[in-house]
Amino acid sequence: METSGERHVPVLLDRTLELLAPALDGGPGGRTKVYVDATLGMGGHAAALLAAHPRLTVVGLDRDPQALDLAGRRLTAYADRFHPVHTVYDGIGEALERTGAGPADGILFDLGVSSLQLDETARGFSYSRDADLDMRMDPTTGPTAADVLNTYEAPDLRRILREYGEERFAGPIAKAIVRTREKQPFTRSAELVELLYGVVPAASRRTGGHPAKRTFQALRIEVNDELGALRRALPAALDALAPGGRIVVLSYHSLEDRMVKRELAERTRSRTPVDLPVELPGHGPEFRLLVRGSETASDDEIARNPRAAPVRLRAAERVADDGDEHDDSADGSTEPPAERQERR
Repeated sequence: METSGERHVPVLLDRTLELLAPALDGGPGGRTKVYVDATLGMGGHAAALLAAHPRLTVVGLDRDPQALDLAGRRLTAYADRFHPVHTVYDGIGEALERTGAGPADGILFDLGVSSLQLDETARGFSYSRDADLDMRMDPTTGPTAADVLNTYEAPDLRRILREYGEERFAGPIAKAIVRTREKQPFTRSAELVELLYGVVPAASRRTGGHPAKRTFQALRIEVNDELGALRRALPAALDALAPGGRIVVLSYHSLEDRMVKRELAERTRSRTPVDLPVELPGHGPEFRLLVRGSETASDDEIARNPRAAPVRLRAAERVADDGDEHDDSADGSTEPPAERQERR
């Protein structure tokens, strides 16, 4: 019988494999390559990469014990090459040290809420089905969405709704939450959805989608400290890459994508003073971009998998140490060579 993990089709799978392949292909007699799946989920990307690269070692990180269990069962055939680690992705350096895998040759972040979490009604991530207001990616620790709704002061609620949900009506929603909880604490998602229908104007609902979408996103990000974890994880991941190693990041909303864009821009910038005509040794960019801007899913992929609609892909490669040779041909990059070689 086919499992939910086997039915799940990862977003931008083919493109991700294409971009990572040059860094994960081990030559004859070369060392075993290491791939870190920083957001393992149900193991779709990991399974495809293990199948494509017979000598590859995979370190799979996830804060969700259920995801680790499902991925472990899915990857049973690769048990000798797969190392699951229960951690948030900002623990990538410690995970590599703990497993003894060494520096990473490829890293993937597939951000946001996983299909597993979204499809499990009891987890409370979906506004379309009534459930306990939980929203924890790791249900064994930390405050729930109900805790946030029932304890945060109105200014803090307004802040997270505005910053994390980009919600235009953050102020009125925060006031309504505080007013409502004084009569009865929030426990179920349907209670919050009902409140939002009453606060968000009908005209906005007609053009801005479901009135609960932005609030649920904001609560999920707050409960799981998603942006804080990502802010810590990106530099740790880039530092963990070996020369020639590659990173691919799939983001699903503008807050994540802007953070990734800024970090990669900083790492691909020369540190040589602007007024010098040549690059100083050791001051060149640490990374080079592999795609121009960000890439999106094709219409065909979105038709097959609607959850791919908002995705933005960014990718970069760690520049080889001075004296190391790197072949820019057939490397999966779509950026013109002339642009890649510019110092700034």
